[in-house]
Amino acid sequence: MYKWTINSGEKKMNRHASSRYQRRTVALLTAAFALIALAAPAVGSASQCDNFDKSVCLQPWPNNQFAKKDKSTPTGLRLNLLRSSMPANTKGVKIDPTDINRADGFSPGSYVTVRVPGLDTPAAFTASRLVPLTDMAQYAAKNAPAVIIDAATGQRQLIWAELDSQASSAANTNLLIRPGKNFLEGHRYIVALRSLKSAKGATLAAPASFRAFRDNKRGGGPRRAAMEDIFKRLAKAKIARKDLYLAWDFTVASEKSLTGRMLKIRNDAFSKLGDKNLADNKIAGTSPKWTITDVVDYTEAQDPNRMRRVSGTFTVPCYLNLTGCPAGGHFNLGKDGLPVQTAGNTMEARFLCNIPRSAKQNGVVSPMEPTMYGHGLLGDYGEANSLNVRQFGFENRMIVCATDWSGMAEDDIGNAVKILQDLSYMNELADRDQQGFLNFMYLGRLLAHSSGLATDSNFAVDGVSTLKPGYVAYYGNSQGGIMGGALTALSPDVIRSVLYVPGMNYSTLLTRSVDFDEFAQFLYLSYPDTKLHPLVFSIMQLLWDRGEPNGYAQHMTTKPLPNTPAHKVMIEMSYGDHQVSNTATQVEARTIGASIYRPFVGGVGRSPDVTPGYGIPTLGSLPRDGNAMFVWDIGPLRTINGTEFGTPFEPITNTPPRIGVDPHDLVIESSAAIRGQIGAYIKQGGQITGVCGGEPCRAAGWTGAN
Repeated sequence: MYKWTINSGEKKMNRHASSRYQRRTVALLTAAFALIALAAPAVGSASQCDNFDKSVCLQPWPNNQFAKKDKSTPTGLRLNLLRSSMPANTKGVKIDPTDINRADGFSPGSYVTVRVPGLDTPAAFTASRLVPLTDMAQYAAKNAPAVIIDAATGQRQLIWAELDSQASSAANTNLLIRPGKNFLEGHRYIVALRSLKSAKGATLAAPASFRAFRDNKRGGGPRRAAMEDIFKRLAKAKIARKDLYLAWDFTVASEKSLTGRMLKIRNDAFSKLGDKNLADNKIAGTSPKWTITDVVDYTEAQDPNRMRRVSGTFTVPCYLNLTGCPAGGHFNLGKDGLPVQTAGNTMEARFLCNIPRSAKQNGVVSPMEPTMYGHGLLGDYGEANSLNVRQFGFENRMIVCATDWSGMAEDDIGNAVKILQDLSYMNELADRDQQGFLNFMYLGRLLAHSSGLATDSNFAVDGVSTLKPGYVAYYGNSQGGIMGGALTALSPDVIRSVLYVPGMNYSTLLTRSVDFDEFAQFLYLSYPDTKLHPLVFSIMQLLWDRGEPNGYAQHMTTKPLPNTPAHKVMIEMSYGDHQVSNTATQVEARTIGASIYRPFVGGVGRSPDVTPGYGIPTLGSLPRDGNAMFVWDIGPLRTINGTEFGTPFEPITNTPPRIGVDPHDLVIESSAAIRGQIGAYIKQGGQITGVCGGEPCRAAGWTGAN
């Protein structure tokens, strides 16, 4: 998640000049905020709330009370949220659930949000002995007060609990219970809370609305049968009915519901290239069309890493309702509820490629494998011009190419503000994100196809093409690491990816990132009631799942999506990252089945966790192949000769790190070792290499790391 300045006509990362980016961004956002007029309040039917939690309509959440039976879906359900029950902004406009209600369940990364009167302070949390982030092994304790089980198997799910530290007061504080590993698609889960305590240790009385079901076995209307089924299944899991404070169930959306739209546009777009069998990882059919718009050659004095930059556009089918797929569009949906392309609607996506100086060695030019690069938060493809990316290409002899993350790029900022003011427009972000995935896949095909960019004379040096077709990899940084996870799960051509400082599940990431500061003001001005915020983030996630890895993670490595090859992934995490939460990174690692290099971090007290990296298997001897995770540490917070170095571990609350040096970019900027490790992994036939000598991984090139 990068800060930008303009320098000599070329965008460069400049972490230390971030205030300039912030001023520009805030000015843009403020202008957009002033210009956007919100619609009049919608008129809805009677509200649909669950009286188990009377503080917030739609809590406890997620909840099958807000779904209806539908035999046409894989889960047998469909979400049934009434607009009259949805949160409203300050204009009185309630969130439109139309697109949300197309789903057949909740997010696989759903967190529980529920208001428990009396359990709203740290003292009450401690007295209740809820499983903390720092010791997730407690989820399996015999008398654990918060439990989520798979309704079919009774198996407990890895979770942790926290109070919402963003709340304005204890009276507005919700209990949040998050999955340490994503819930399985299409599965039904049961939440059980029991023996909860006040700050003084007194057992909290269950709500009367719940006691009517727990203590009586007659009446209760149509919900009685569902509750009796819940009690029966909890009993089999050795959770006594009499101890319950609250219990309810929810169902996770199916694979088809989460990924069906994206697979439809991918398959349709590649069929237009003459390639329908995508699972074989063969570069078949024809190449996308392209146009070169700019070529710049550099002397060694101008750039010791790069000899040429080639820029252009390529044509991608557009599946949004606006011509050319600009920000603000949404999918055209056919009768089957899946996207269709308006005849002739295409998008001209931008790209640039940097040819490294190492393409020519000892007077000989050799073709090199390409990798796509994914940029940071609301940036653009120009980030591929950053020094560390040019160094990466030179050191690893790879051509690095980039396009914009449409949906989460610089030209989406104004639309993001509109969405933050009225979340009824959230589908525009999710749908354009998916168009962005397709753009990257078309760029990948353009690089890998023998009739693609490898044939363009602008990629030739001394009459020899520098681009080797037949293979393409992916390397994404920050937001590029986040979005690249979904791209990896979907791509027919990329089978090896490195995700640098990634994470998933924006409903978890946002409040744990300093980057959200600039945008939170617009969301919170529009939805100021802090007791609603956890619900609001979770509602956003229901659509965001389609446009970020949270909805695709179970297929990123071992369980490929239909008509899709298997993939391999390496995660690189910066310890104490201020911008992308380490907590979210580890949830992703568990979900995709990555193994972690140990020792995780070094030194007594360096991690607050009882077991650092709990639930992530240990990576074996190296080199080897597979899915891996490495943790890079710039060291603990300290001051040397008046200069601050290092950073502490991230907060154990849902708040961002703000103390010490932000390690987010420092490793990749300062360490050739990690750049070499990334290159060794993503090349064809790559391997996981050990570059830390059996010790915790440190950013050795950074002056504060020793």
